[in-house]
Amino acid sequence: MKSDSSIFTKAYLLFTFILICTFFSFLFISVSPVVIAQNLTNFVNPFIGTTNFGATNPGAVIPQGMVSVVPFNVSGSHENTFDKDERWWSTTYAWENKFFTGYSHVNLSGVGCPEMGVIIVMPTTGEINAQNTVYGSKMIAQKASPGYYSNKLTKYDIKTEVTATLRAGLSKFTFPKGKGNVLIDLGTGLTNESGAMIRIVNNREIEGCRMTGTFCYHAGSERPVYFVARFSKEASNFGVWKKMPSMKAEASWCKNNNKFKYYNGYTQQMAGDSIGAWMTFNTVKNKVVLVKVGISYVSIKNARKNLESEIKNFDFDSVVMQASKVWEQTLSKVRVKGGTEDQKTIFYTALYHTQIHPNILNDVNGEYPEMEKYSIGKTNTNRYSVFSL
Repeated sequence: MKSDSSIFTKAYLLFTFILICTFFSFLFISVSPVVIAQNLTNFVNPFIGTTNFGATNPGAVIPQGMVSVVPFNVSGSHENTFDKDERWWSTTYAWENKFFTGYSHVNLSGVGCPEMGVIIVMPTTGEINAQNTVYGSKMIAQKASPGYYSNKLTKYDIKTEVTATLRAGLSKFTFPKGKGNVLIDLGTGLTNESGAMIRIVNNREIEGCRMTGTFCYHAGSERPVYFVARFSKEASNFGVWKKMPSMKAEASWCKNNNKFKYYNGYTQQMAGDSIGAWMTFNTVKNKVVLVKVGISYVSIKNARKNLESEIKNFDFDSVVMQASKVWEQTLSKVRVKGGTEDQKTIFYTALYHTQIHPNILNDVNGEYPEMEKYSIGKTNTNRYSVFSL
């Protein structure tokens, strides 16, 4: 018969072993999800597909978003490798190009025909110039993640950041000390359609529309895209511009012959092909100006409703977090095991690209443009467009 001390010793060791196992089991259960869980958005690289004719872009968008805020860098400079007017080109962005002319707000991803790429918002400093070859800037320090994109404009020392909701985009511009401008260019675009309207509502809001359509040169899909742009601060000055026609007999006494004409303080409606507007702000160092842009394919009124419904204030970080959260929920529908980090990046970036299209077409009130009928329908659910593969 074993002694009491021997039994006690073994019992103590067994108890200690169970306690240790229990402790580490608890530690694994409670802590390991925090330690080993990885956000799937970290495996998405939005720059994949932006070269070698992949025709994707690194802009800010959420799944099935009507709006995508995309860097436009395929126009305005011979230093670019690819130019939309020099060759067949079907996207607003190319990784090889470094000359930036603003952010477009309705875009297509991965398609083979040029379309959309309009309602361009561009920050500048100094005097107003509406020519994109002049107001454009080289960009550096590009960063992108699902629902977010940023860069630095070397010409102006401006940091730009953008994010998006379903029907609205939000841009954040950090200006240096001096005079900062935000341009809305309705003349530049990827679409083959032309024609636009713009009006300054007050010193914090601009509204208008831009014609789009004729995808792959097929008639019947032409539509105006309506927008409302609202700024976080009151502008100290504003105005609109229009490109004047090339003249012959009148050219000798018209100083704006084939040039941009600027209408300072103009608040009436302006229409034309190469038109736009600007807001000027008195900036100090690191002065931040934000602009949110609501979109609709139905009306300016609906664009304003979409904007006010989805971006109620100018909390940029909150919108970025929400966009990331939506992407995480979408990507988590498929979880892979094994593989390398690169393989996971390839997989989840491909999954990310599949969720950009089709796009929500209806506004928050359910109204949407009926396809090829030029009439307005209404839905209690959602209507989608862009089923291109």
